[in-house]
Amino acid sequence: MSKTNLKKTPLNHVHRELGGKMVDFGGWDMPVQYPAGVIEEHLATRTRAGLFDVSHMGEIFVEGTDAIRFVNRLTTNDVSKLENGQAHYSVFTNKQGGAVDDLLVYRIGPGKLLLVVNAGTTDKDWEWIQSHVDEDEDVTIRNASDEYCQIAIQGPAAQSILQTMTETDLSQIKYYWFTFGEVAGVDAIISRTGYTGEDGFEVYAASEHAEALWRQMTEAGADHGILPCGLAARNTLRLEAGMSLYGHELSDDITPLEANLGWITKFDQEEFIGREALSDLKAAGLKRKLVGFEMREPGIARDGFEVEVDGKQAGYVTSGSPAPFLKKNIGLAFVPPEFAKLGQELKINIRGKLVSAMVVPTPFYKRERSI
Repeated sequence: MSKTNLKKTPLNHVHRELGGKMVDFGGWDMPVQYPAGVIEEHLATRTRAGLFDVSHMGEIFVEGTDAIRFVNRLTTNDVSKLENGQAHYSVFTNKQGGAVDDLLVYRIGPGKLLLVVNAGTTDKDWEWIQSHVDEDEDVTIRNASDEYCQIAIQGPAAQSILQTMTETDLSQIKYYWFTFGEVAGVDAIISRTGYTGEDGFEVYAASEHAEALWRQMTEAGADHGILPCGLAARNTLRLEAGMSLYGHELSDDITPLEANLGWITKFDQEEFIGREALSDLKAAGLKRKLVGFEMREPGIARDGFEVEVDGKQAGYVTSGSPAPFLKKNIGLAFVPPEFAKLGQELKINIRGKLVSAMVVPTPFYKRERSI
């Protein structure tokens, strides 16, 4: 897609004003980093607070008396177990068990759900959802992606900063719960979720309020050392936290079971698309498993690099990067189950050179939780 045709979030001009380095991300003109640099943005989020524009994500509302049953038919996790005001992580699966996308499901009420999907797959997901509505179901779906901005404030100081902007008692919002309230006088959904491994919030509001919210969050966080963060820091943060990135650890050809997402694949719920294929896969045994690894020699593994064991190809890297907070080079890879045990030595083919790595536990980084 040419740069002139790239989609823009309501904060595009703000990113440019801040000196953001803009790149094409799934058809969106997005900041990959700001002048402070990826490492500083990453460390600010781990130790203070980081501010992220995630308005490119898709928002799809599902309403009607059959809303929960309908979404349960499309996703692996059990929506009926959610309470009003609670969210969970889930996956759309195809008939073969592969991941159409991963998403968050918010239960607003018994007849109203919000699905938050990845930016690069929003159109694909929308078509997928539309194609599975049965005529006899009381379900109305609405793609509201262009109507909403989404700003994530993440890090140990996130609550203190955001609390100065709202009368909602943020301490009462548990992890993966949300509420409706005002932020800087703007009607918003305040969700205690994120993609960094830190405590924090994702704030959804009408797109026209994006700039005012961003600037006020920046001002409120100034004394805490808040930094705007781009896509690169978002990626290194999620990798340290061992979180999957669609197109890397998940895809139409990669199942949630292979990606260590059995915990959100509920075989005891109503029949969902792909359930039979996943059940068969589970019974037969996985042929590949996602593992975390740490480089034991200098070198950075990147997605697509081959993994070898005992001189034979044994898989491939899905994500790899320096881990700024941990000061290590880390990655995720698919390997056969027999090579997935902790301590297993792997060789990563980095531009023709075999470099030693070792399978380690994930997540690589885990914060202490108080909520």
